[in-house]
Amino acid sequence: MNLTVRALFDLHRDELRLTWLAGHAGGDRAAADAASEPADLVGYLNLIHPNRIHVFGSAERAYTQRLDPARRRAILDELAAGHPPAVIVADGLDPSSELSQRAEADGLPLLGTPLPAARVIEALRMSLAKTVAQTTSMHGVCMDVLGMGVLISGESGLGKSELALELVSRGHGLVADDVVEFSRIAPHVVEARCPPLLQNLLEVRGLGLLDIRTIFGETAVRRKMKLNLIVHLVRTRTLEDEYQRMPLEALTQDVLGLPIRKMVIPVAAGRNLAVLTEAAVRSTILQLRGIDTTGDFVARQRALIETQG
Repeated sequence: MNLTVRALFDLHRDELRLTWLAGHAGGDRAAADAASEPADLVGYLNLIHPNRIHVFGSAERAYTQRLDPARRRAILDELAAGHPPAVIVADGLDPSSELSQRAEADGLPLLGTPLPAARVIEALRMSLAKTVAQTTSMHGVCMDVLGMGVLISGESGLGKSELALELVSRGHGLVADDVVEFSRIAPHVVEARCPPLLQNLLEVRGLGLLDIRTIFGETAVRRKMKLNLIVHLVRTRTLEDEYQRMPLEALTQDVLGLPIRKMVIPVAAGRNLAVLTEAAVRSTILQLRGIDTTGDFVARQRALIETQG
């Protein structure tokens, strides 16, 4: 992660109507610390968090104007000593001469915007969250099936790409084939994307590379999806050796520290994997709504045993 203040300024110049007021020499300062949480990367002026991007709005202006000159200078000294990435003066305010002079002398980027401070903070937090997000890549095919992000995984040669092609023909969407990039963009959200090199492409044995967007149209591809489910394809023997036929507890797989629901589907001649994948997604949707079919069956069985006993 090497986002500089200058790069952040260029990225949001038009959206936030930013102007560079002083401290151009500090443009190469790192805009974010990868070890920090997004909420700590930018916020209202707060000297307790010296390494954040400080946003100076109307409330901060009103507060500092109530202070005597000596106290205002002490705040500026403490602000500069924390070596923050930048200070943004929001709400269309003009920075004080003391702040402008100090920023220029210390090479502290001082930016201005006519937009409200809260809007600036929200936009920058979302942007920086993606910059410092944990990332990884996995082998498989990622699909949008019934509005849920599904990773189809399994050994090579089990028909993952053929399954993806069948799902696309049934109206679902392709996110990525072969290599899927994942980012943890929020505490409980892992987002799946396709590497730029493989965008819109699906490799099917015997057919080669297919441009899904060109063949099936714009609605057959997705730019990104939240990962909700992993459908893991296995050979029948593997299922018998390593998995329960009817697990009493839901399976999960760790992806960037989050447990993602996982369903295992055995591959065999004559099995309609597309229908089974859709059924797995529908079952997951029911689980998210609090409907536990297996749990209900176990409860029925227990009640029957108690009645007969």
